[in-house]
Amino acid sequence: MEKQAFIDQLKALTTQENVLAVSRDVNELQSKFEDFLLEEGRLRQVAQLEAQERGETPEEEPAVDPLKDEFYALYSDYKERKKAIIDEKNATQSENLKKKRALIAKLRAVVEEEENIGQAFGAYKEIQEAWKQVGEIPRDKRPDIQGEYSRLLEEFFYNMKIYREIKEYDFKKNLEAKEAIIERIKELTNIESIKEVETSLKALQNEWEDVGPAPQEEWDRVKEAYWSNVKATWDRIQAFYDERKLKMQENLDQKKALLEEARALVAQKNESVKDWDVNTKALLALQEKWKTVGFGPKKENEEVWKLFRTECDTFFEAKSNFFEGIREVYDKIAERKKGLIAKVEALKDSTDWKETTQQIINIQKEWKKAGNAGQRNEQGLWKAFRAACDHFFDAKQKHFDDLDQLNATNLSAKEALIKEIEDFTLPGDKKEAIDALKTFSQKFAEIGKVPFKDKDRVYKAYKAALDGHYTQLKLEGQERDKVMFEAKIDTIAGSADAKKMFGKERQDIRNQINEIKQEIIQYENNLGFFANSKGANALKQEVERKIEDSNQKIAALKQRLKMIPQD
Repeated sequence: MEKQAFIDQLKALTTQENVLAVSRDVNELQSKFEDFLLEEGRLRQVAQLEAQERGETPEEEPAVDPLKDEFYALYSDYKERKKAIIDEKNATQSENLKKKRALIAKLRAVVEEEENIGQAFGAYKEIQEAWKQVGEIPRDKRPDIQGEYSRLLEEFFYNMKIYREIKEYDFKKNLEAKEAIIERIKELTNIESIKEVETSLKALQNEWEDVGPAPQEEWDRVKEAYWSNVKATWDRIQAFYDERKLKMQENLDQKKALLEEARALVAQKNESVKDWDVNTKALLALQEKWKTVGFGPKKENEEVWKLFRTECDTFFEAKSNFFEGIREVYDKIAERKKGLIAKVEALKDSTDWKETTQQIINIQKEWKKAGNAGQRNEQGLWKAFRAACDHFFDAKQKHFDDLDQLNATNLSAKEALIKEIEDFTLPGDKKEAIDALKTFSQKFAEIGKVPFKDKDRVYKAYKAALDGHYTQLKLEGQERDKVMFEAKIDTIAGSADAKKMFGKERQDIRNQINEIKQEIIQYENNLGFFANSKGANALKQEVERKIEDSNQKIAALKQRLKMIPQD
């Protein structure tokens, strides 16, 4: 429903003649209009927050709302007219109460003091006519006043013996009329509207009082039936108002509880976007729950509604201020993440898989530490960053998938070559045999890498096959050392860890050279202690021989260093 529709309905209600008859409808319409404004404000606040998070300028709430002002102007005018009518009605009812009490006092005097039947009957007629002219009295006084008036009338008719002057026919008709009224009172139980029941009961009680006396022998029965049904109906009416009052109080208590929950949410310190998101959902849920709670007592209902709306406004104003404050932070994070994207873009086509993988992983860690750049930036930045990362890792995956296939082919080739080496029969010529074994080593090294899980097994089988043949050659001296070292180099070259093993071999040789150099220094120091004697000369010659041998070992080791392939 739009605001103009509320205004049209309010105009239709407030222009009716009976201002009080539409009071409840007007109040319900006003409450619905308040709920409509709350929902309109909530939707505007949500739209403003979404616009802020998208980086757009939020639509501000209009400073002036003519339709809202027109509605409240109509409503205020109606309340003033209603108040004036109620005040006038209350004053009139109070005055009517005084009049009816005066008539009851007058009737009591007639019943208790008047002995002349004619005069008494004239006084009764006068009182009865005056009673009819008096209007409504306060509801809570009606049962007592009406009961006392009826009791005095009963006492009047019977004490003055009026029934003797009334025809038997009239008594019978009066009895039938009273019994019909009793039946109509009973039928009020079928009417759901309590307001209609209350109005009808008042009218039926007035009819009852207008009907003359019934036969005395039937009177106690009829009177008992009448008052028992009247009392039951009044009890039902009173129970309805008591229940409605209780329900309205329960509704008010629920709204007060929702107000306290809203205050608790507003009091919380929201230090992150997640905090605001969680508590915004919680407050919106409270607003939805508020709409499901019925009316409370009007004055208190309006007061608690104003307090609740104030808490909601305070919350959303604080949220708006928060997001304005963190926008600069989001922009800084966005700039940082753009820099990280640029870094990955620069690396994404690299084929240095190991080094680049580590670099990108480190950049991804930086990305996580950078924080959220806000809804306006984060999604687009993340797509660009992920696309650059995926570009590299997809290429890496394809490379290693192709490599796995190649390694599997290499494994079959190396296993076939090992079988060929194992089955090979050395020729009688030693040089020819060594050349053949070197050819095997060259072939093995040229095949390439095998799957990681098979590399040690394949290398050991390859080394064992070659070592077996070299052992059969029975080489000696320097020739043996040279050939075996060359074979070792050839064997290492065929290993998947050739670079690492060559490095270790190179370091071992350097360590041996350093150790020998230390021994030479020690030998040279010892030469200074030998005296010029025959025995000393022999020792001196022995040391000099060791120094010469050590220098030859160093030369041989340096030669070996030259034989090891460079990185």
